Amino acid sequence: MSLPAQVKIVEVGPRDGLQNEKQVVPTETKIELIGRLAEAGLRVIEATSFVSPKWVPQMGDNAAVLAGIVRRPGVAYTALTPNLQGFDGAVAARADEVAIFGAASESFSRKNINCSIAESLKRFEPVVAAASALEIPVRGYVSCVAGCPYEGEVAPDKVADVTRILFAMGCYEVSLGDTIGTGNPASIARMIDACARHVPIERLAGHYHDTYGMAVANIHASLQLGMATFDASVAGLGGCPYAQGASGNVATEDVAWLLAALGIETGIDLARLAETGAWISAALARPNGSKAGRAIAAKGGA
Repeated sequence: MSLPAQVKIVEVGPRDGLQNEKQVVPTETKIELIGRLAEAGLRVIEATSFVSPKWVPQMGDNAAVLAGIVRRPGVAYTALTPNLQGFDGAVAARADEVAIFGAASESFSRKNINCSIAESLKRFEPVVAAASALEIPVRGYVSCVAGCPYEGEVAPDKVADVTRILFAMGCYEVSLGDTIGTGNPASIARMIDACARHVPIERLAGHYHDTYGMAVANIHASLQLGMATFDASVAGLGGCPYAQGASGNVATEDVAWLLAALGIETGIDLARLAETGAWISAALARPNGSKAGRAIAAKGGA
């Protein structure tokens, strides 16, 4: 199959990237990060999540973040909403789109959200119904699509089952998350094949962690199967909580660099994106997790 001519990158840095930071990131920094990402050409930005601040204190300023951003035309500012209370908060804060998250591993579901996979999916039904009534798009996430920190390898059919249910429930797109980054091009291809038997490939997205340095290779394998949406985090923000010292999200700069090299259109200004990655890394006093970002900075621009 020929590669897609155009790819959508969903920027998850402001939410998935920052939520594991030990230090509290100032609201103004989050707002500036979102603004810089939009200026760099990102068109879908996961801005925050409406979960209990007791569980994720970093996201306690969710409404203030969405109130403070300057909204650019053509950019969707999205939020994670695990339940109806979170959804109501996101609507009040004018999120353009919401996301719900399940898991393909029973153990991960119980340890992460304290319920079975079936129970978690049941909880999402009222959220999707409420969003549908307000014509707010809902995106689904599936965790542990290649491996689980408790169960090891996860069967592709298990992933396909959860993906099918989320899509049938009303999610316009389902993001397949390699949470611990153990996937490789062969296992990711098998998993996508299983999911694509139930959900059109254009409704599937890849969310690959770079724990073992395989994320960009997995994206290339996914492109060859026709996938054209990928999640990424500027400067590789977001460690993997299940692998001490390991990288988490794939860096947006690295994904954008690959796609540019392949002649695939993303609408991203790579030089501006690299500047943003360098800026947020300095603001957080942490190393820049993007290889492409560091190389571009060393050359003084793209």
